[in-house]
Amino acid sequence: MHYMVVERFRDRNARAVYERARDQGRMLPGGLEYVSSWVESNLERCFQVMRTDDPALLREWAAQWDDLVEFEFVPVIASSEAAALALGREGQA
Repeated sequence: MHYMVVERFRDRNARAVYERARDQGRMLPGGLEYVSSWVESNLERCFQVMRTDDPALLREWAAQWDDLVEFEFVPVIASSEAAALALGREGQA
């Protein structure tokens, strides 16, 4: 399953987040895979896509960053999967 992770940098302190990432890496537990990320141009939020079969790993990972980041986890599916679900069998090729 893929998750959209919305990170809000506490106190708008992106510097502290990037310093920790530089010094300690992403600190991902086994079974949690980073896919990609984008950051708001004002450096207030980061949007990441992560992949895991165990959503508890997201919370385990977030606990290492909780002092610097507020997290929101949103399970997401690919647009093609959404279209197939929304249209039913008639929309499947």
